[in-house]
Amino acid sequence: MLKLASEPQRGFSFENCQRNASLERVLPGFRIPHAHKTGTTIAGLVFRDGVILGADTRATNDSVVMDKNCEKIHFIAPKIYCCGAGVAADAEMTTRMAASNMELHSLSTGREPRVTTVTRLLRQTLFRYRGHVGASLLVGGVDFSGPQLYSVHPHGSYSRLPFTALGSGQDAALAVLEDRFQPNMTLEAAQELLVEAITAGILGDLGSGGSVDACVITGTGAKLLRTLSSPTKPTERPSQYYFAPGTTAVQSQTVKPLTLELLEETVQAMEVE
Repeated sequence: MLKLASEPQRGFSFENCQRNASLERVLPGFRIPHAHKTGTTIAGLVFRDGVILGADTRATNDSVVMDKNCEKIHFIAPKIYCCGAGVAADAEMTTRMAASNMELHSLSTGREPRVTTVTRLLRQTLFRYRGHVGASLLVGGVDFSGPQLYSVHPHGSYSRLPFTALGSGQDAALAVLEDRFQPNMTLEAAQELLVEAITAGILGDLGSGGSVDACVITGTGAKLLRTLSSPTKPTERPSQYYFAPGTTAVQSQTVKPLTLELLEETVQAMEVE
């Protein structure tokens, strides 16, 4: 009977970290992959009647803009929404699994999910993967205990705050929120402040851009506001450019024929009833 060479040890394992450090010492040109900076600005604040969440709409891959109209405000429950920053796929799938589990929880208990329950589920999921799921989340919602706003970080830590911001543009957004936030704000004042905070993140960070999306959550339900504001409008060309054929000279032209060989050909008849 085969036996294990060594018994598995409990707790955290840093063998891969030690292996990577040894490879860097042995191989001069080898560099281990590091975490990439992702561009996003998400923010949220608690006002008199509920919670308002906001996000920009730009999705980037390093220095390339991949999507100009990306949805970063995700549905969790009828009165609970979540903003995601970091890796778009990780944030999308993490929130989608949380929404599915909350639906099953509601069907099992016969009650609406609580914001603390959603936050606990998300931080336990992120902590299980030790930060390898790169999703920074803002959870906002209203339940029987009132409006609540939580920030959940990729390693599983969390905080409950009256206002907060995450992402690469969080510094500019937090500067606006810390300067103008007041308790028991009206919906109009809170919405105006949120738009200014996200706009500051968009204008101060190259990874953030597009328009401003918002989600207003109150005790009666949630309302998703797409393209609430567009701080960066595309520039328009003053005139059209027309170039006649032959304007740019062709320096050289080479035609290489491709030799193709048919290796296998299969014909399958379709059954028609």
